[in-house]
Amino acid sequence: MSPAASYSINVGGELLSLDTPIVMGILNATPDSFYRHDEGAVAIAARTRQMLAEGATILDVGACSTRPGSTPVDEKEEMLRLREALAVVRKEAPEAIVSVDTFRADVAKMCVEEFGVQMVNDISGGDLDSNMFRTLAELGVPYVLTHGGSLGEEAPVAQLLRDLGTKVEKLHDLGVCDVIIDPGFGFGKTLEQNYIIMQNMEVMHELHAPLLVGVSHKSMIYKLLGTTPDEALNGTTVLHTVALLKGAHILRVHEVKEAMECIKIIEKVKGRKGERVKKLKS
Repeated sequence: MSPAASYSINVGGELLSLDTPIVMGILNATPDSFYRHDEGAVAIAARTRQMLAEGATILDVGACSTRPGSTPVDEKEEMLRLREALAVVRKEAPEAIVSVDTFRADVAKMCVEEFGVQMVNDISGGDLDSNMFRTLAELGVPYVLTHGGSLGEEAPVAQLLRDLGTKVEKLHDLGVCDVIIDPGFGFGKTLEQNYIIMQNMEVMHELHAPLLVGVSHKSMIYKLLGTTPDEALNGTTVLHTVALLKGAHILRVHEVKEAMECIKIIEKVKGRKGERVKKLKS
């Protein structure tokens, strides 16, 4: 087992301890994503209640699909969808910790300023909007830095570390204090590279940042098994188990209940109580 370093992040003026791994529940306000919730306010409200009741600590709201083969909507449409979805989430759960899944700086700014979103999750790692890093520094919220690019055939893990390390340093220089690392499973990587990264994921701790893993129902599971995204829950749980044993701090998931059970069992195996994380006053 790989021990995870102790971290906390500042969310809305409170410190969130990551000593026990937590779950980020996915809420897709899009018509073309897995587990989509574009049917309207009722579905979004129900999904919000369900994820929080099952133990999600963070809700990750996205309105621009980035699945393979999809065409991103324009910024205006993304903002429209997010305003509608976040209004419902904030009415349903005003105290919830909410992350916005976007690669656009102006969209992130709108969500933080208008809806008090406490975190930005950028699948491009700042590559699709050159203003993202500076905007994050102005907003002062935690940032999920995802490796969204391709890797060479040789030494993919070493390249991953270099790429992320360079950006972490740049973000810190700009004043972004809370940077969370996401290796970017499935983004620009071959099936083999995804599993090489998972096999060696404990080296990500060299970046001295919390580690988020997002593998839920991704192609690295169903392509390997010859199944479909809908049949990938079991494979997702297997990879969650591996990730937790290698020191993951946050699991980004579609099925919160199953991920929480996985955390509870792994914490027991590690000899810990597996208690749900609590927010600490800063």
